[in-house]
Amino acid sequence: MSERKKLVEVRDLKMYFPIHSGVLRRHSGDVKAVDGVSFDIYEGETLGVVGESGCGKSTCGRAVLRLYDITGGTIKIDGVEIGAKSQHGLRKMRPTMQMVFQDPQACLNPRMTVAGIIGEPLDEHTNWPKNKKLDRIYELMDAVGLNRNFANRYPHAFSGGQRQRIGIARALALNPKFIICDEPIAALDVSIQAQVVNLLEKLQDEFGLTYMFISHDLSMVRHIADRVAVMYLGKIIELAPRDALYGTPLHPYTEALLSAVPDPDPKLESRVERIILRGDVPSPANPPKGCNFCTRCPKVMEICREIDPEYRELRPGHFVACHLHNETGTTGAPRREHNQQGEDA
Repeated sequence: MSERKKLVEVRDLKMYFPIHSGVLRRHSGDVKAVDGVSFDIYEGETLGVVGESGCGKSTCGRAVLRLYDITGGTIKIDGVEIGAKSQHGLRKMRPTMQMVFQDPQACLNPRMTVAGIIGEPLDEHTNWPKNKKLDRIYELMDAVGLNRNFANRYPHAFSGGQRQRIGIARALALNPKFIICDEPIAALDVSIQAQVVNLLEKLQDEFGLTYMFISHDLSMVRHIADRVAVMYLGKIIELAPRDALYGTPLHPYTEALLSAVPDPDPKLESRVERIILRGDVPSPANPPKGCNFCTRCPKVMEICREIDPEYRELRPGHFVACHLHNETGTTGAPRREHNQQGEDA
């Protein structure tokens, strides 16, 4: 893994949304949607990002592409630091990084034809003649499995799966290196989901794409991702190669998430012990002291309520933020005692 080039490098990314209250609309706090996230994505791989609704997955993806002006941290894409750039300064970088959105109906302009939608990035970023643009539009329609005869139809004439193919074709128009897929199958019928995921895999092999695949569908992430990051309340709490994470999860939250995934084998399914988490997810505007997960964790210790656990590498490529592993790295072995805050925080 280390020999491959890092295409995306994110360090201590923060995305806070201000809260204004009172008659004078004073700044009274922040919603910490993404709170100090760090990860790398290597060329040609797929990083899956999972977690329950409201954990900050989609906000993290949009912040990485700088669809928001970030609160703090650094973002490097293909060696270029984009975290502090203005939106105007990012214009030249836009062809390198693209996004496939969750709702294919909401992200397509109903007043534009398919050819107009797919060709819009070419209008914005190239000065190609009309014939060359049309050839490129047809190439992209072929690549995503759309009939060329549909080029002059409008989005309402297509099914959800076909609309998502239009969105994918638009994202591919400028030959990007990096694509963020923000729950691209969540709004689709189950029968269509596998087709779209298989299409994404085919395009990755064909064009050498790198994906950040955001989803709450753990089964689909297991199918498509090379590595998986688990988010909870704005932070990555575990990141590991796919097989390691699904085979031997180290964080109690990851264990609980995976226990909820149904097994197609009835015999195995009957033996699965569901881990039911108590309480609700705390508000990102007022996260708990110490570990974000301490209010719901079945293995909580006193230190968890006081000190935020260090996010560290326990095994090659397997990172976790949990006090259960903060001394020996042995599953289930808690710290005997903690020294200075700086050592454990």
